This record gives sequence, structure tokens and C-alpha cells, in this order.
Amino acid sequence: MIQVLIHLFNIFSYLVLVYFLLLNGFYIFFIVLSLFGISHYRHRTEYIRIEEIFLSPLAKPISIIAPAHNEENSIIENVRNLLSLEYPQYEVIVVNDGSTDSTLEKLIEAFDLKKTQWVFRKVVDSKPVRGIYVCPRNPKLIVVDKVNGKKSDAMNAGLNISHYPLFCAIDSDCLLDRDSLLKVVRPFLEDPERTVGVGGIVRLINGCETKSGQITRIRLPRNFLARFQTLEYFRAFLGGRIGMSLIKGLLIISGAFGVFRKDVVLKCGGYRPASIGEDLDLVVRLRKYLHEQKIPYAIHFLPDAICWTEVPETFQALGRQRNRWHRGLIEAFLHNRRMIFNPRYGLTGLFAMPFYLIFELFGPLIELLGYAFFIPCLFLRLVNYPFAFTFFLLSIALGTLLSIAALLLEEFSLRRFSRISDVLLMALFCILENFFYRQYLALVRGKAFLDYLNGKSEWGAMDKKGFAKEIPSP
Repeated sequence: MIQVLIHLFNIFSYLVLVYFLLLNGFYIFFIVLSLFGISHYRHRTEYIRIEEIFLSPLAKPISIIAPAHNEENSIIENVRNLLSLEYPQYEVIVVNDGSTDSTLEKLIEAFDLKKTQWVFRKVVDSKPVRGIYVCPRNPKLIVVDKVNGKKSDAMNAGLNISHYPLFCAIDSDCLLDRDSLLKVVRPFLEDPERTVGVGGIVRLINGCETKSGQITRIRLPRNFLARFQTLEYFRAFLGGRIGMSLIKGLLIISGAFGVFRKDVVLKCGGYRPASIGEDLDLVVRLRKYLHEQKIPYAIHFLPDAICWTEVPETFQALGRQRNRWHRGLIEAFLHNRRMIFNPRYGLTGLFAMPFYLIFELFGPLIELLGYAFFIPCLFLRLVNYPFAFTFFLLSIALGTLLSIAALLLEEFSLRRFSRISDVLLMALFCILENFFYRQYLALVRGKAFLDYLNGKSEWGAMDKKGFAKEIPSP
């Protein structure tokens, strides 16, 4: 029996090693690809003046749709930010998705909203609309009050109300840089026939200071969980999405900030109300539809169109958020499962979806299975200690290397850290995250499988503090 266990453990160890090397090999490949991608992007945009895009008659008007559910702490700053963006023609549609706090009341009071008898055509299905409000002093602002139906449903309600050919999906706890719309619309000007979606980079607003809806001072989060998430966002956006975009395999445009062609999204049926991860689900269904219709298309990611978002600062809130994200990944892949390994869908079916399936969706299960197999073998003294110690050091070294590489990519592309001490502190967190943070996330994402099988559909609320205000000088 002992010999059988030793044999099984050795086989499992080498399988895990192969999986580990493949995973990190792909991540290193994407980091290198991202470096070339950022260099190429900077070279291409070096002589492009944002003012020229603003004055261009080809810049299509945009409908900004911001679903809001219980966002009383941040909604006013968010709307002020959206109304102050630099773009020639746009509208802001805030969808109050059945809030139980004072979100709607604060909007009515702050912007002197008036209820109207708005008539609209219901192109995609959504929960009933209870009222539509407009701002007499700023016609760009429209507030839709509706029965709660979660984010996908709220986005569909916003699409029904919207007027313009492009729409921007944004979370109502986010702020955009003033020129973010001008930057993110550029691919639609350069390739208007093929471009169907463009995503921007999401950065953390935790610790930053704001005034009148604008970032006035960029600072590192004080909360240690938020600092770990800073590294995660760098890896995901600068180390992952740039690389996936370059090989035409980008499967997700963050629901926090993305611009889409409305006509193509409506042909796909809009947002799918049953989806838990609406951003991933929408992009996958867009790719599915366009491949099946044999329509040439392009989906891009831009590293300098910035959206600022608030992230969880407690383990409970973080766990709820990541649990929902992973349930959304499971649900989207099950719904679109026939695309996986299907040559009909090109690189999407043959590489992008298999990659996400093996390394993102099943990654936490494989990691947890490794821990579950290793610990009993450790007590039974069946472990090859030199192999285990070498593997442990290698995993920490590669994990730290990838995080530091993503941190350096951020410095290379944006250089938003004002002090070298901030960079050095984040480099320290690149090491620390290997010891408990990643293991916690693996556990949370592993539990998402059980929650999905049990039919859990809760959104996973996050306790939001709102944006930190600028401290006035004495």
C-alpha cells in the first residue's frame, strides 16, 4: 500500500510540476509580449494629440451607462466625474437598480432632477422602469429608476434608453481620467468597421484623494489587502490583457470600463440577465456571434485609458467578490461550452478559451488538490524533500518575478507612483503575497465551485467607504 501511495504521489508531483511550468511559461510569455506591446503603443501614440480626437468629426457620440445599487457613498462624485469628461458629445445614463438606500434621493437633490414621461422602445428585455429623471441644467444627465434585476438587467435598461451608436459600460463606484473617453475611442476612429469593443485599464482608488470627482493625489492604499490587489490588477491588465489583445484572444473587457458598438451588442441580445460575470459573458458571446456570422472584428485593450475603482479592504468582502467572479467564470464557460476547442471559432476556441478553462477556471482546484495531497504525504513521510523544497522555492521565485515584472510594466507605461519608496514597498508585497494571500484566494475560488453547484446566485455586496476627499490646506 505504501509503495502504491509513493508511486501515485510521484506521478501527481510531476503532473503538478508540468502544469506549474506551463502556467508560468505562458505568464512569462504574456509579460514579454506586453513589454513589446506597450513599447509599440507608446511609439504609435507619441505624436497623436488628444485635442485632434476631440475636434474630429469622426468621433462618434457615446452613451455612458452606469448601473447603481446602494451607492449612496460614491454616486455623487461618480456622476460629477462623468459629467466633466473631455469628449465632444456624450450622455450619462445612471440606472438606479432598485437601491434600498438613499442613492436615488441623493441624485435628485444634488442635480435637481425632474421626473419625466419618457417614452422609449424596449429593444432588449429588462425589469420594469419606475421612472426616468432628467437634469434641467445639464441635459447630458439621465437617471433611470427601475426594479432590481442586477447589473446585466440594469445595463439592458440603459441600452434601451440610450441614443448613441457607442456605449461605455462603467461601474458607479469608479472615476475616469478626464481624457479616458478620448483615448479609448481611438481604435473606433482608426478601424471603425472592425472594432467592436475596447477596454481600458482599471487602477485602485483606495488611498487616493479626490475633489469634485477628480483624482487630485495618487497614493498607495494604506490597507494591506488593497496593496495585494494593486499587484493583482497590474498582473491582470498589464501582464495579461495586453498580451491576449495582441494575439487576438482577449476574452474580457472589464465591466468597470469598456466601450462597445451598440448595434453589434444588440444583435447578440444585449446583456444576458442570467449571467453572473456579465463582462466576460458579453465578450465571449460577441466573439461567438461574429465568428458564426463570419464578420471580421477586433477587440482591443489600451493601457493608458484609466478607470479608478474602489476594492475590498476586508477578507469577507474580498472573498464575496472573488467568489462571484469565479462563479461568473464557471457560468460563462458552461453557457458557451461548445466554443471550447472548436476550430470554427478560430483562436478564441482553440487557444483563448482552453487557456482560461485550464489555467484560470480549474487553476484553484488543482492548487487545492495539491495541498490536499501534499499534507497527508508529508505526515506519512512519503515526500521527496529535496524535490518539494526546490519546487517551493521555484514557485515563490517565479511568483515574485511575475509580480515585479508587472510592477515594472506599470512604471514603464504610466509612472503614476510619485515616490521610489512606493515602488520599493510594492516590491516587498510581491514577495509577501506568496505566503497567505494567494492561498486564501485559491480557497475562495475553490469554494465557488460548490456554491455554483448549490445554485448560489448572490451578487456579493462590498462595504464601500466612498472616495477619500482632498484634505484642505490650513
